[in-house]
Amino acid sequence: MSDLLIRDVRLPGRGPVDVLVRDGTFHQIAAGITPPEGAAIEHGGGLLLLPGLIEGHAHLDKTLWGGPWYRNDVGPARNDRIENERRFRRDGAHDAAGRSLSLARAYLGRGTTRMRSHADIDTEIGLRHVHATMRARQAVPSMQMQIVAFPQSGLVNRPGTVDLMDAALSEGADVVGGIDPCAVDRDPVGHVDALFRLAEKHGKPVDIHLHEPGEMGAFSLDLILERTAAADMRGMVTISHAFCLGMIGERDREALLARMARWDVRIATTAPASSAVPPLAACRAAGVTVYGGNDGIRDTWTPYARPDMLDRAMHIGLRNALRRDDELDWALDCVTGAAAVGCGFDRYGLDAGCRADLVLVQAETAAEAIVSAPVRKLVVAGGVVVARDGMLLV
Repeated sequence: MSDLLIRDVRLPGRGPVDVLVRDGTFHQIAAGITPPEGAAIEHGGGLLLLPGLIEGHAHLDKTLWGGPWYRNDVGPARNDRIENERRFRRDGAHDAAGRSLSLARAYLGRGTTRMRSHADIDTEIGLRHVHATMRARQAVPSMQMQIVAFPQSGLVNRPGTVDLMDAALSEGADVVGGIDPCAVDRDPVGHVDALFRLAEKHGKPVDIHLHEPGEMGAFSLDLILERTAAADMRGMVTISHAFCLGMIGERDREALLARMARWDVRIATTAPASSAVPPLAACRAAGVTVYGGNDGIRDTWTPYARPDMLDRAMHIGLRNALRRDDELDWALDCVTGAAAVGCGFDRYGLDAGCRADLVLVQAETAAEAIVSAPVRKLVVAGGVVVARDGMLLV
């Protein structure tokens, strides 16, 4: 891999610099770098330099991206959507691997260089969706992708699912997924115990979808925190959605956030418009890491969302009433640095020694980049130019 020198770019809040990439790693970021012999040279033209973007909560295996329009007439409840999706999969028409790859490539072209994607597991499809997501991961080697073994239809309520989860983790899934211990499985202790047994057996982190509202969600979160402490899994647990933290009283919320901070339990938020959300400012003040994701994109659940993490950062800003430029930096952090911490991606950032992932955009500031979501003029992943002017090259 030859050296790559990117001339004349701007870091947020700093003057022009050059960026030297060597062996897929940031080697030097400074003004006036002398180009090494044989280096490829890109001219940044004063564009704003951002680190590679991170999608912290995706469902590649569900997407219909790139296919015909899906007419959605499903009922309003979550179980309606789960059962509708199961019926859709039974007809055999869904190409989980092909659609996953199509969406992953769309993400990469818009500057997402790392991702955590959940892959459904149940007793009907077995590991088919896990394997499909793994094939997509292999086909996009420029992107670092974690795969969550995710029991969408429940874990302990469907005998055999725990064994399938065990097999998925043995075959290379990176994270143990869970969902609504009370509302879906109706056995919160059994669900949480099964998740943490799998995590301890395989030495892997946990990411639990917690849609449960109010006191129910707070009860499940309390159980998860107790189990995190008992297993000493500090920094290895994520609560996805955590809607309950936007519903309960401030005193109860602050007590839960203090415990989350103590055990470094993270939150993945999608900032939906139609649900309560964990308040970003309160979570940050408590020392809880919050990062962002799109959830599903154009699937049987929803026709909405785009594979663009600057766009998702804007939604996080809107949902949390962030208006000041310094507050919008929090939204960018949700899809950059905080997401790297939350998902456990190492060697991340714009520093020497980090993996060379970067995005160049036409914007004066990070705040402008978030609210305008401009075309990605250049995307570099692992030291390789993978997209230019919004067009994927690999």
